[in-house]
Amino acid sequence: MFSSVSPLTSSSMQQVVSIWVRDPRLQKNDFWHAYIDYEICLHTTSVCFTKKISCVRRRYSEFVWFRQKLKANSMPTTKLPDLPPKNPFFSLNNAQQITERMVGLQKFLEEILQDPLLLSDSCLHLFLQTQLSVSKIEACAAGRTHYSVVQAVQGYGLRRFHSTEDLQNSLSTSCDSDSDWYCHTLVPKLLKD
Repeated sequence: MFSSVSPLTSSSMQQVVSIWVRDPRLQKNDFWHAYIDYEICLHTTSVCFTKKISCVRRRYSEFVWFRQKLKANSMPTTKLPDLPPKNPFFSLNNAQQITERMVGLQKFLEEILQDPLLLSDSCLHLFLQTQLSVSKIEACAAGRTHYSVVQAVQGYGLRRFHSTEDLQNSLSTSCDSDSDWYCHTLVPKLLKD
């Protein structure tokens, strides 16, 4: 595990952003198609993040999309760090290659989180703090969803439910008057998408 301390400061208090890329897992779509995804865990005291602790899973191709999106959204003078190179001989069974890629992805994210301008990118928050697909991240960041970026980030923790019925059963025992709108309106919309 590695952590990154962001140089951002608010008043005289330093804001910490720690990120870990860990737990590579083999995911199989079918007999012929498989890939490795990685858990990304974020822990922060930064005011740039609505959610202070989050964990999501992402695969290498999603990192490639993420870097391209950051490049398109950033200033022309912004120098983005490189991702670990795509290896045409990458083996899902080679622990050394998987570890090297994981370390490279970690380094990439640590450098991204050091840039205050990149911290304002909605795609960064959706990528690191929701399990939305890249197409849904693009739609949400462009305002083409019925939920905002903040609502998507806050609502992600409820995606552990397998069905709307599971969610509704849980909500009936856990909602209070302050969170009624969130529990009964936003979450079912997020699940429907």
